[in-house]
Amino acid sequence: RPVPQARWIRTIYHGLPEKLLTPQPVKPVDLAVLGRIAPEKGVYRAIKIAIRCVIPLKIAAKVDRADQDYYDEMIKPMMNHPLVEFIGEISDHEKPDFLSGAIGLLVPIDWPEPFGLVMIEAMACGTPVIAYNRGSVAEIVEDGKTGFIVEDETSAVAVVDRMAALDRKAIRKEFEMRFTARRMALDYLDAYRGLIEAAKPRIKLVSSAE
Repeated sequence: RPVPQARWIRTIYHGLPEKLLTPQPVKPVDLAVLGRIAPEKGVYRAIKIAIRCVIPLKIAAKVDRADQDYYDEMIKPMMNHPLVEFIGEISDHEKPDFLSGAIGLLVPIDWPEPFGLVMIEAMACGTPVIAYNRGSVAEIVEDGKTGFIVEDETSAVAVVDRMAALDRKAIRKEFEMRFTARRMALDYLDAYRGLIEAAKPRIKLVSSAE
């Protein structure tokens, strides 16, 4: 919609290397936030959701320089709660244990997220996602299967207890079918082939003049 002049062909979703993040044999015990701390990411909402559910929350996120004042004024004071643990930015090597140990990943965003890699990172580890219905969320999360799509803090709290009933192996399987790097590459190749075929000159056969 923002660029109607663009010659849109199709939407190809991001993918991750299939073996980059995998489920680990750890018991899920907390809620998780992954990514960066910025106003549009809604980390303060995640904290409020976890406190209302009385479930520990681990926050693995970076604070960009542009968001330092926001963090200091809005988020840091909320970190003093005994249920909240701020880990800071983590590497891909650390993500499998972090995400596998989470009951669910909280994504209470407040902007039209174009994709949201953290959601498929969670799915790669078999971890369900609770995300606000903004931007691409409804295209990535399958409600009731790979997580829950919610509208606000109250509806998020209401579904937390349902996370344990989701099949984490099925969530991983969904990642393998929809969000691997190989699937992404094949989709791009298919799109390019379609463009090439459409651009090929059409040879018109004419009968001989003889």
